[in-house]
Amino acid sequence: MMTPEPSQQEPPNGDGKDEEANRLLPSKSPSPLSPSSDEEEVAYESREKISIVDLEGETLESLDASATPPFSWKKLWLFTGPGFLMSIAFLDPGNLEGDLQAGAIAGYSLLWLLMWATFMGLLIQLLSARVGVATGRHLAELCREEYPTWAGRLLWLMAELALIGADIQEVIGSAIAIKILSRGFLPIWAGVVITASDCFIFLFLENYGVRKLEAVFAVFIATMALSFAWMFGDAKPSGRELLIGVLVPKLSSKTIRQAVGVVGCVIMPHNVFLHSALVQSRKIDPHRKGRVQEALNYYSIESTFALLISFMINLFLTTVFAKGFYGTKQADGIGLVNAGQYLEEKYGGGVFPILYIWGIGLLAAGQSSTITGTYAGQFIMGGFLNLRLKKWLRALITRSFAIVPTMIVALVFNRSEASLDVLNEWLNVLQSMQIPFALIPLLTLVSKEQVMGVFKVGPLLEVIFNSLFSHLAHNTYCFALNPP
Repeated sequence: MMTPEPSQQEPPNGDGKDEEANRLLPSKSPSPLSPSSDEEEVAYESREKISIVDLEGETLESLDASATPPFSWKKLWLFTGPGFLMSIAFLDPGNLEGDLQAGAIAGYSLLWLLMWATFMGLLIQLLSARVGVATGRHLAELCREEYPTWAGRLLWLMAELALIGADIQEVIGSAIAIKILSRGFLPIWAGVVITASDCFIFLFLENYGVRKLEAVFAVFIATMALSFAWMFGDAKPSGRELLIGVLVPKLSSKTIRQAVGVVGCVIMPHNVFLHSALVQSRKIDPHRKGRVQEALNYYSIESTFALLISFMINLFLTTVFAKGFYGTKQADGIGLVNAGQYLEEKYGGGVFPILYIWGIGLLAAGQSSTITGTYAGQFIMGGFLNLRLKKWLRALITRSFAIVPTMIVALVFNRSEASLDVLNEWLNVLQSMQIPFALIPLLTLVSKEQVMGVFKVGPLLEVIFNSLFSHLAHNTYCFALNPP
């Protein structure tokens, strides 16, 4: 008996639902379950990805393509990880500086904005994850494929510029923490050199698998949470003022720069590219509608939980500085460099001096964010340029892009603490100005049926996200009118 041609075969389940679901999904996305092509850059090789196994022990390949399986705590655990790596960008030294300045200058009045900015960041990151899961490609790869060459190169340059700006803040933040913890023995430039080695730590950890790397970042986040919660307990901020600050919107002309900074620090351009790649660390076939929807559901849950934790950490830090320095003479001069000194003068020593608790939290923030920056740099460079380089070489190139300007900054600005804080504020301005170059491609591609298939966002969501983008553009404009 002759085997019928594929077009003549009977559709499964008799009604062709699976075939229709597959047809509506992007047709050009390679299945992550098959070996990757040597000609194209991929976020993760097939052997590196984590298999998602059902309760019955069946793998994704053997299950119905259109049905979304019921919720499983075991699967949620397997999908947990990318959201926490993504959340590091909400906790980097640039964010911490924005938090402490908002607290010192605006008191509790901007806590509501911190909450809504985090929520806005969550929506953007969910879109990023949606692109990565539904297409099987990350945002940088899609930009290379969907845009003309000149536009793709422009987007790549803007992404690299944003990444360098973020990396300078992160490396300098780590260097400041190292200086604090070494009691001033190691200068800023030495801390930069030490922090620069994180790319090799990253490569070492990556050899042990994705889950081991995710566990390390969980330790970093836990360290920040414990450190800043300890500071919160020492400072004893007003619960009533905190609650009012979260629930009652309040904004004055004197705090407009801090308000824009709170929003600008939360939306990191490189993080949009990063999250769309991180979600591909799990084996998800983009041609199976039910499996894609299942992955989106689990990623939404874990991303929400991760950003809830990041919001609490930012809340702790903002309220500590609101309680200690709002309305004082020191408020206008507080930054990452001198924050530890001011904390020590305000709250004293004790069994565990608050200066060193601050240093430990800042070090965890700086180290974790520089490693994720290296990670993001690999995806951005590899995706836009379609580079097939060995990981150690690509990490070295990516790290060099940031370390060289960071070392120059450390040597030039090391003599003045105030100048480093002003530099950090200008770098936040740079981040705000780069946001459109990440969000415009994201919003364009996620609304395009040829790219997203049935997972394109609907008209209502398009309106919502375009409104968010307009709000961010307005923030950038305000920052330009109110420079540091």
